[in-house]
Amino acid sequence: MLLGNYYSNAIEAGCDEAGRGCLAGPVFAAAVILPTDFKNELLNDSKQLSEKKRVFLREMIEKEAVAWAVATVDAPEIDEINILNASFLAMHRAIEQLTILPEHLLIDGNRFKPYKTIPHHCIIRGDGKYLSIAAASILAKTYRDDFMKRIHEEYPSYGWKSNKGYPTMQHKIAIREHGFTPWHRKTFNANIQTKMKF
Repeated sequence: MLLGNYYSNAIEAGCDEAGRGCLAGPVFAAAVILPTDFKNELLNDSKQLSEKKRVFLREMIEKEAVAWAVATVDAPEIDEINILNASFLAMHRAIEQLTILPEHLLIDGNRFKPYKTIPHHCIIRGDGKYLSIAAASILAKTYRDDFMKRIHEEYPSYGWKSNKGYPTMQHKIAIREHGFTPWHRKTFNANIQTKMKF
């Protein structure tokens, strides 16, 4: 069972990102403040849930959260500042959009760039340990998946509807045959080209 707040008496936001390991598309991040007495047995790390459960939980989170926000950093920005900093920036943008200022941040992972003066804790695999981080992981994942499905219609050869921009065999073969699109992250191109051996 996932835990509630790290500090029981603080307004706490959980933060997570989606799409960090992709070759194409923005990185998405979400920040979520849940009620202190919030409980839900289904809520878990988005990677452990079916798409149907993620969609169901997204609606529930948006309805029951005290505050929530989703933000992005696109491919040109990722190329300019690198994917790690882009992940931090996406989380900062999500926190900035919250209608309530959190007093503490719970970050999924082991690194984070401080946001203003708000204290934070990094939790490795936090999306499987804390409800607010799990909620953020679901929002980030579902919003990004929806985005990748939309741009799939523009470039169907790359299979983004199913691979969501991750480096699957189908995606790498499409890059070899059709080249890169404006949605691809150019800083990943050299690595992918050297590894595309079939």
